[in-house]
Amino acid sequence: MSNKVLETKNLSKYFYDPVKFQVLKEINMSIDHGEFVSIVGKSGCGKSTLLYLLSTMDTDYEGQLFIKDELITGKTDKEFAKIRNENIGFVFQFHYLLSEYNVLKNVMLPGMKLGKLSDKEIEHNAMEHLRTLDMHEQALKMPNQLSGGQKQRVAIARALINNPLIIMGDEPTGNLDKKNSDLVFDIFQKLTVEQKQTLLIVTHDNDFAARTHRTITMEDGRIV
Repeated sequence: MSNKVLETKNLSKYFYDPVKFQVLKEINMSIDHGEFVSIVGKSGCGKSTLLYLLSTMDTDYEGQLFIKDELITGKTDKEFAKIRNENIGFVFQFHYLLSEYNVLKNVMLPGMKLGKLSDKEIEHNAMEHLRTLDMHEQALKMPNQLSGGQKQRVAIARALINNPLIIMGDEPTGNLDKKNSDLVFDIFQKLTVEQKQTLLIVTHDNDFAARTHRTITMEDGRIV
């Protein structure tokens, strides 16, 4: 059994608006279990586009994508939804918490959608993740009662609820000040060290990237 969580072979992506334009060019990369990897590069270099392909949210590409050594290119939308739900946790620049639910319910939602555990078990796990992130005392608060840094910690707890194979982040510290950015980095670092959580983070923050295990630099749609 290989240690690879994710691998791409000759991944290419085209945009067709208004003319055909190649945004990703033959990307070959792999990420091992327990690695904390960052992707950096100038705006427009293709790093967020790559993340959306790796996360199976965009399935229109050439080449091959493997998760846990299984080729997942060409699956149906329903199969992709299942793969995403079971294997991938997301943290975006904006937290995307649902304003009508409290913190605990927001964290529970992906677990309820997956439907592998009872609501009681999911609630227990959600509280454990909130406790890990020092947010358990805010569990019954509504998102609008939290600070930006707190909301992002809730978003991380939500990304962890289904014990994903990998957590992917698109500029997860992009809206945060230095103090909260450092806090989020420390959380990621702790997850990697203590739980062997695999992380792949797209970032503009060079200080953040410099502290990860490995940095992938992109330029004009290629890995350099």
